[in-house]
Amino acid sequence: MLMKTFRWSFIISALALVLAFIYGGWPAFLICLVLGILEVSISFDNAVLNATILRKMSPFWQKMFLTIGILIAVFGMRLVFPLLIVALAANIGLIETLQLALQKGDPHTPGTYGYIFASAHPVVAAFGGTFLLMLFLHFLTEKREVLWLRWIEKPAAIIGRIPFAPALLTIGSLLITTALVPTEEQQRVLIAGLIGVVLYFVIHTLGESLKKYSENKAAHMALATGKAGFVLFMYLEILDATLSFDGAIGAFAITPDPIIIALGLGLIGAMFVRSLTVYMVKRNTLESLVYLEHGAHWAIGALAIILLTSIAQPVSEFITGGVGVAFIAAAFVSSLRKNAADHKKQATKK
Repeated sequence: MLMKTFRWSFIISALALVLAFIYGGWPAFLICLVLGILEVSISFDNAVLNATILRKMSPFWQKMFLTIGILIAVFGMRLVFPLLIVALAANIGLIETLQLALQKGDPHTPGTYGYIFASAHPVVAAFGGTFLLMLFLHFLTEKREVLWLRWIEKPAAIIGRIPFAPALLTIGSLLITTALVPTEEQQRVLIAGLIGVVLYFVIHTLGESLKKYSENKAAHMALATGKAGFVLFMYLEILDATLSFDGAIGAFAITPDPIIIALGLGLIGAMFVRSLTVYMVKRNTLESLVYLEHGAHWAIGALAIILLTSIAQPVSEFITGGVGVAFIAAAFVSSLRKNAADHKKQATKK
């Protein structure tokens, strides 16, 4: 199953490296490879979180996410999104932006593609940070049977009884962040952050409503179909896009070239993240490793805080990726220990 699931990821990755070599020789080849590895390493939590939602969707919508969704991930977030950000920041057209992106230049030089994209970082980070923080806090304050870090998750569930607790905590974090940035950036950061809160609230509310409608029908074994499946699909795409912010932003520390970024982050990174998602769904990994979903959400929470912090203070990509991997690894080990303890109890009873 392993090779069957990852076969296309290896084939497309090889194709991406060949295209990178044709485009820019060995330097482009190596940068593309590094970007692919970077994306996979910092997006493992993305794959886990995708799997938690994907398993609730019908086979049709699962296929849509793995086919149409990959096109959105590759061309939307890894190619069009950076171009759109620069176009809006510089108030120029997409064609002019692409021409600017293809020009070689120091990203630290004013007027270059990399410099303009970096200048838009506060807005991107504010939107992505609040959206992800809403996701994490909603999970953290929700009452659930399985708890991982009980000393935090149990009191958090009590806080969750307060109406709109995740939104209130997120807006409070946004206000603190806004107060720490230069005055000329405060309005942009505040508006972008509030948009992230509202967008999460709207999508989550609509998704939950349609999912319950689908489950009440009980005709598809509680798997989201029809309108519910579409909303979950859109929610998953926006979530996947938001989780890609760190990779897209971090890539500019290596190269501002949109072609290399699309090949490395998109074709290699996004494909492997999709394959990891499928593998976990097919192997029922989340059912056997019960704390893995918790670890992914804690990694998302850490990423949200890092994004908001990065608005006022630069944060290394190694920290961004390392924290996420650490939470996933800790949850994996905790799950194995729980399974071993459960098996021991069952053996003792016999």
